Formats: sequence, structure tokens, C-alpha cells
Amino acid sequence: MKHVHAGKVRDLYEDGDTLLLVASDRVSVYDVVLPTPIPDKGALLTQLSSWWFDYFPEVPNHVISTADVPAEFAGRGVRVKPLTMLRVECIARGYLTGSGLAEYRRMGSVSGVALPPGLREGDRLPEPIFTPSTKAATGHDELITFADVVNQEGRAVAERLRELTLHIYTRGAAHAAECGVIVADTKVEFGWDGDVLTLGDEVLTSDSSRFWPADEWEPGRAQRSFDKQFVRDWATSTGWDKQPPGPEIPADIVAATRQKYVEAYQLITGRAWAGAA
Repeated sequence: MKHVHAGKVRDLYEDGDTLLLVASDRVSVYDVVLPTPIPDKGALLTQLSSWWFDYFPEVPNHVISTADVPAEFAGRGVRVKPLTMLRVECIARGYLTGSGLAEYRRMGSVSGVALPPGLREGDRLPEPIFTPSTKAATGHDELITFADVVNQEGRAVAERLRELTLHIYTRGAAHAAECGVIVADTKVEFGWDGDVLTLGDEVLTSDSSRFWPADEWEPGRAQRSFDKQFVRDWATSTGWDKQPPGPEIPADIVAATRQKYVEAYQLITGRAWAGAA
């Protein structure tokens, strides 16, 4: 195998004509990898993603096998098809929070999608919206409009990206709601497998989505979360300037973050977490 790429969380290896996508226990906030890992995080992300990929048989995805991986990657590695990835982060939002809230407060819209006046943090949107962003190699992604995606990828591809993203969000959020989890927003990525637009990377995980406990949802304030927003909020509270290097994470925050990832996995899949192996 040849190590061909190290992302903030995942490592990519070439293995013949396939790729191995391996999720680490690294955690990144504000595009900075923090020096302290979260135990089991890589396996939790991989196995939750795997569950969701199976949940969407109607959406082509890049997975070949979660079993045919080297022993050292068991539980956190996936054998996948190589894709030609699109330079668009496809984001669906059903609730107003995060960068969407910040843009709404400035513009009254998110990615060019006009929203009603007077919305508060955590409010449910009238309907889910497609709010794409750039896919920056370095630095921060920036929200763009649907028209920007049309200019970059062509109208037919842009419309298909929007359709697939909103389908994944809507169907996934409906399942999660039955489990007591609100999916506030999520990010997915697509690439080309030949001429087939194909879902890659991860889907509806605690890294790529905001998960809130439904029974505690209260618009007008920040929500308790089952995702890395918890460690993001902790990092902000330290006074860190969001530039590398990031702060070491204390043991109690590490344990609480891991528990949130476990809780999301168990609620959504209905499976007990047995560990990484």
C-alpha cells in the first residue's frame, strides 16, 4: 500500500486499483487538528457512516468493503472506489445554527436562499435548504450560492447535487427524529465514478453533522449536541485564537466528547457500541 494523502481526520492509501480510507482518532476544529486524540472516534465515524451508506441503497456510494481491510485498520478502515471528487461541499440545513446563523444575521439569507425575518438560533427552517460551500485545500471553506455551483459544474450537475443532498438530509433526518435525534445540518461530498455521480467520504456522522437531542431542543439558545460542536465550544472557551497550534484537550473533555459520539451512534443505529475492533 502507498500512503497518498493525510487529511485532518482521514488517511488515504492506494492498494492496487482501490483505495483504503482510514479514519483516525484526530479531531479538528476551525480547520486545526488538536493535539489530543479522542479514543474510538475513527471507528465510531466509520461504522456510523457504514450504517448510513447501507440506509441509502438508492444513492450510489464509493464503498467496496468494510471487511476487506488490513487488520490494523479493522473497524476504522473502508475499501473504496477511487472517485474524481467535485470541488463543492454540499450542505443541507434544516435548522438555523453555525455559519448559517452568522450569514443569516448579516444578510437575511444563507447561500443566497432568502429566509423569513426574525429567526432565532436553533429555529427550524420552513424547509431544508441547500447551502453549498467551497472546498478549500487550505484555510476556511466559504459559503457560495447555487448559481456559483451552476457556473462551476453546469446546471444539470448542480441540480443533481442539490437533489441528492436534500434527499439524504431529509430521509436521514426523518430516521434520526424517530430515534430522538434532530439533525440540524449535514455536509456530504460527491465525486465521479466514471459518469456516475457518487457519494464519497462520510455520511451523517458526528463530524459532518450537527446532532441535537430532540427532547431538549429550545430555539433561541445554543443546543446540547452529540457531535464535535462540544469540543469546538470548549476550544473557543479557552480563549484560543483559532490558529495552530491548537490547545491540548483535558481528560474530562476527551471522555465527554467520546461519550457524545458513542451516544449518537447508539441512538441512530440502535446498536450497542462494542468498541473499535
